[in-house]
Amino acid sequence: MSDIRFHTLFLCTGNSARSIMAETILNSLGSDRFIGYSAGSSPEGEVRPEVLQLLERMQLPTEGLRSKSWDEFTTDDAPSMDFIITVCDRAAAEPCPVWPGVPMTAHWGIPDPASVEGPERERIQAYRDAFFALQKRIRLFLNLPFASLDRMRLQQRLDQIGRDGDSDA
Repeated sequence: MSDIRFHTLFLCTGNSARSIMAETILNSLGSDRFIGYSAGSSPEGEVRPEVLQLLERMQLPTEGLRSKSWDEFTTDDAPSMDFIITVCDRAAAEPCPVWPGVPMTAHWGIPDPASVEGPERERIQAYRDAFFALQKRIRLFLNLPFASLDRMRLQQRLDQIGRDGDSDA
């Protein structure tokens, strides 16, 4: 097994729900080969309490999670990203900073659970749905044969996960 770990940044506008969940899931499932991060173009400044509660229920760590700007990942001392994945449509449509290195990018749009209104049961279910959709996509991502795919084919597979992530890609 190689000692190389891929740095992966998940982006969402507010960096308070979906991108935080994706960071946590990747660090839990892929910690031997990946380091996950998250950031937002307009960070809300705090992680949504529903996300923290869900992660704790799923027995995933929440210590150190925070809402932060994507600007933190454009500095000279920031880790060089291998993959940058947007998880909300709004962030995908925004002009992104110039990232150091040549990271591969993909868009894996997930509906915003924070926008769901209605009874608490429906709001909680929206967070669960987002969590499990991200978990499925990240599992597909982790199972890609990175060593045997050239850059073009890997990009196709990343894009396919975003398009077909909720089906059997």
